[in-house]
Amino acid sequence: MSSSPKLAVMLVHLGTPAEPTVASIRKFLRSFLSDPRVIEMSRPLWLLILHLFILPMRPAKIAPNYKNLWDKYGDSPLRLIAKKQHELLQQRLDKSFGVGTIQVFTATSYAENRIEESLLTIKNLEIEKVVVLPLYPQFSATTTGAVYDRIADFIKSQRNLPELHIIKQYYQRPAYQSALANSVKEFWQKNGKAEILLSSFHGLPQSYVDKGDPYYKQCVKTAEDLAGNLMLDDKQWFICFQSQVGKAQWLKPYTSQLLRELAEQGIKTVDVVCPSFSADCIETLEEIKEENRLIFEAAGGQRLRLIPSLNDRHDHINMMHELVSSYLGRN
Repeated sequence: MSSSPKLAVMLVHLGTPAEPTVASIRKFLRSFLSDPRVIEMSRPLWLLILHLFILPMRPAKIAPNYKNLWDKYGDSPLRLIAKKQHELLQQRLDKSFGVGTIQVFTATSYAENRIEESLLTIKNLEIEKVVVLPLYPQFSATTTGAVYDRIADFIKSQRNLPELHIIKQYYQRPAYQSALANSVKEFWQKNGKAEILLSSFHGLPQSYVDKGDPYYKQCVKTAEDLAGNLMLDDKQWFICFQSQVGKAQWLKPYTSQLLRELAEQGIKTVDVVCPSFSADCIETLEEIKEENRLIFEAAGGQRLRLIPSLNDRHDHINMMHELVSSYLGRN
């Protein structure tokens, strides 16, 4: 750019390991699982568990799954999609506001291009206003809340700051609801419709919701709105939660358990959409598309298909443009 922009947009993802190696995965998990927002328990006890049991063993266990994805896509799917989202949103904003007016940044909470690093770059460019869009449609203290924490830490470390706006959630925005419904409709138009549609959200410990996290209610509303937009009756869709870890109770029903029950009831075909994910990643491409497909088939099901996340769809990028433009001064 010939001159420094005056406005910035920062898209935030959770992040991904730099490489599909045990060492890289361990580094990523250490950062992620050390966050008190993610694991709410006695810090000394949790850090003991983390460093004595989880970090020595889990990276080696899941490394083959990461390697499978890297081999198939040539890199982390999440990183590739995030790059494309960045490029397309920059193009849309250039068209609306003029080239050089707004600069888009992509940041992560736990990997390369940390939030703090991007904010420091923005500050050094003397950008006057920043809109932060955490790409989590539903708010949780474990995801978007962690973004707030990192921004707050940066604010406390600086004297001169830009104007900051954080978009808390967008599950209720018509543009998101429309993009989500369109992704399912287009998949069905191309591939045919399954007997059942599952809306599988990333799980959360039940205790977090009991303490006031709004995530569960927002997930339920998202699934209900999607079913309504698709004109499904109550027997044609279910909500469920995936990726639970440990022995504590997480949000139910669990995706894997529900798939077993559906297969045992005689359901042969299921389509799964993952509305809490803005980009396909290991939780969708491996956990749902591969692991849970095998669980469904082993219980008697015949076909489980993953409906892609919104990724770099045109209507998804338009939704981002609409969200950030309302804070930048133009829709």
